[in-house]
Amino acid sequence: MAEWGGAAESDLKAAGAEALPDGRSGVRLRGWHIESSRRPILGSLALQEWEEKLGTSHLPEMVFGESSLYLLHEDSGIKLHFNAFDALKGWKQESLPPVEVPAAATWKSRSKPFQQVILDYDYTFTTPYCGSEAIEPNTEKAILEDGCCSLCWEDSDQRIDLAALSSKEPILFFDEVVLYEDELADSGVSLLTVKVLRIDGVLMRLRDTRVYCPFVSDHKSMPAILRESCWREATIQSLSAVCSCSLYVHEGFPSDSAAYGDPNLIGQRLPVITHKTQRLKVSRSITGG
Repeated sequence: MAEWGGAAESDLKAAGAEALPDGRSGVRLRGWHIESSRRPILGSLALQEWEEKLGTSHLPEMVFGESSLYLLHEDSGIKLHFNAFDALKGWKQESLPPVEVPAAATWKSRSKPFQQVILDYDYTFTTPYCGSEAIEPNTEKAILEDGCCSLCWEDSDQRIDLAALSSKEPILFFDEVVLYEDELADSGVSLLTVKVLRIDGVLMRLRDTRVYCPFVSDHKSMPAILRESCWREATIQSLSAVCSCSLYVHEGFPSDSAAYGDPNLIGQRLPVITHKTQRLKVSRSITGG
């Protein structure tokens, strides 16, 4: 369900960080609390509750409803977190049209009328979800002492510091948490690590979100938190087509969908549908007596 790991204790101490106690997965570093949790697949009763809350009778085959990843800035109380329920809320609200797959015609022709497969919803469970944000109740004093606060994302010209990300410093903590997964009736795979969807022989869709939280030396100062989201998409047919121009001719990517399992390898070939960078903004409303 997930892979995670951390640095050696000496590397943590050198960076001013500490691992979380009691076998928990995460670290504390320069005013940030970063923690991931992995839980089993939701049972049938919990899935029924989710269906009622979301207003749908369709959910992925495997929903890791209690799994999550969060980053908490302890002095300000600002918390960024990722969870399956909010991701599925985004899927339900966006309601993309269903993707037609070659197998659909076979399903319809072989089925009796009462057994027909009706593709009237986005069964790939594509979501625009870029994460959730909140103010942690137990630590909100620092930013609420002058009034009420709310969080929102606004468009920004700033860009994520890629040079800082490519530095040779040791990786203090890494993790990958699966929030939900579906094999799409053996027609591909839908996997939410907030990254990739694939439908065999038809479509490659990549939605990638990166959140950048700089670890500044002044722990009490709220750093500039940036969020970059990108939607790339192309049909397998267009990816596997022969590409030619006046300078060169080369073959496209293979039509075998197994070649598209790594989003890092295929992402640069996919055309961009939308791309935006946003900065987290704290809005304050002053109350007086």
